[in-house]
Amino acid sequence: MNKLVSIAIDGPSGAGKSSLARRCAAAFGILYVDTGAIYRTVGLAAFRRGLDRKNEAAVAAMLPELEIRMAYNGEGEQRMFLNGEDVSAAIRRPEISLCASDVSALPAVRAFLLEMQQKMAREHSVIMDGRDIGTVVLPRAELKIFLTASPEARARRRMLELEAKGTPVSFEETLQAIEQRDAQDRGRAVAPLKPAEDAVLVDTSDIGFEESFQLLCGLIRDRLGLEPAEGKPCGS
Repeated sequence: MNKLVSIAIDGPSGAGKSSLARRCAAAFGILYVDTGAIYRTVGLAAFRRGLDRKNEAAVAAMLPELEIRMAYNGEGEQRMFLNGEDVSAAIRRPEISLCASDVSALPAVRAFLLEMQQKMAREHSVIMDGRDIGTVVLPRAELKIFLTASPEARARRRMLELEAKGTPVSFEETLQAIEQRDAQDRGRAVAPLKPAEDAVLVDTSDIGFEESFQLLCGLIRDRLGLEPAEGKPCGS
């Protein structure tokens, strides 16, 4: 790959952005950046300190004390570290999802993390997923995808994901958290969740992971002219 490329994948909580972006990044040999995990890490820090997560002054005062670091394991999975602690599992709890939504609505938090995200795209070819990547973080991304699914489909997927990680929650609790997160993300004044004007809309409510993966691979090939890395064909 001679030039750097940026792919933005936005969408609501539980739409499969992280899993699909990670798989596509591995297939095409480019860096995967889960920005939602970064906001979840800030939300976790605020939760642990018992802060009013909608109080911008209180949350902003905490930010200089946070050391947030991303690392990647041998499978290319992004791990999040907060002041040296691996919090990759802790940030996936439903209550932390709501914390992340609260802190992500604060301009101070978004400004704190924006440069971190944009710096990665300046230095690497990236597939970056979140809620405002195509509209705010990488408005000039070569490909923008808005990935969505019904709240019920997303709740079922998130419930199974948490069960697999040993932190089971009920379907009702998961659905309520997702619907509340959707309302918060779409209604916030700063960088609300919405498709970029030039984004490709992909609804995965009625299709499985493999079909969704093939669909995204096709978009990357057709729109950017990229081919999978050697030994990493799409669908493998």
